[in-house]
Amino acid sequence: MPIFPRPVSPRSAFADLREMFSPDRPHRWTLLALSAALTGLMLWGFALDSRIPEQPREITYVESWMADRKDSDIIRKQITDLDAYEASLAKKQGTYQKLADTFGIEYREEAARSEAQRKAVLAAIHKRLQERLAAAEAREAAGGATAD
Repeated sequence: MPIFPRPVSPRSAFADLREMFSPDRPHRWTLLALSAALTGLMLWGFALDSRIPEQPREITYVESWMADRKDSDIIRKQITDLDAYEASLAKKQGTYQKLADTFGIEYREEAARSEAQRKAVLAAIHKRLQERLAAAEAREAAGGATAD
């Protein structure tokens, strides 16, 4: 069974190519330039079409705070923000764990290991924040200036 259709063979295709570029064909270079230009134009069009548009600018709003707020208020806000972050993280992990259960992915051993590690880190962070809160409240009770 031949690879090429009936009237075409590699020998006849090569003969046609050789005849096309023979010296007695004055338009051979014009056709070559035209075919190269059309091919280049198509490739350029594909390149333009495949470009990703620039992402719109993202605006980030920053909360403004009173200049006379106390260090203890700042630390309490950090504690509540940390707790809110952990709650949202636990919710998101629950969603992904349900997805892993759906697909039969085993995650429980690694999740238990990372949960224990995360609890240890959170305990250390909470301990440090409580120490800073106690120090800030002691400074405020003594009437001292806020620390930076």
